[in-house]
Amino acid sequence: MTDKKIAWASVGDKFSKRHTFNDDQVRAFATEAGDTNPLHHDTEVAAASRYKKMIVSGTHSTALVLGLTASHFSRDYSVVGVSFSVEFHRPVFADATVQIEWEVVAATMTRDNVQRVEMRGGMFDEKGHLCVQATGVVRVSLPN
Repeated sequence: MTDKKIAWASVGDKFSKRHTFNDDQVRAFATEAGDTNPLHHDTEVAAASRYKKMIVSGTHSTALVLGLTASHFSRDYSVVGVSFSVEFHRPVFADATVQIEWEVVAATMTRDNVQRVEMRGGMFDEKGHLCVQATGVVRVSLPN
């Protein structure tokens, strides 16, 4: 493979996926993550809360948002995360279908043929409301 055939990441590149949650998935992830908050486990407690139903844990929504970057770039490159930041704007409900999106906002090459890719993205609910906002940086290189 020569560098001329490589389609490195470019500013403006976008990638996304849809994900549908369910109560069992939300409970299982929260349990594995060690998150015992009853809003992620108990429908009765959640029904009595301000949310009125179970919500997805922040660790779950964050894992899906960050995981999309790894699965996207690892198709063509070796990839490693450098830094990520998330902010929670709205709850994600345990029965939601969400859209996870990323956009490349900067991409620079190093002398050793490694690309530093800066992104912004997030998770959006069915109405298009931003629930989880994220920024991230990954380093991509040619697979060995």
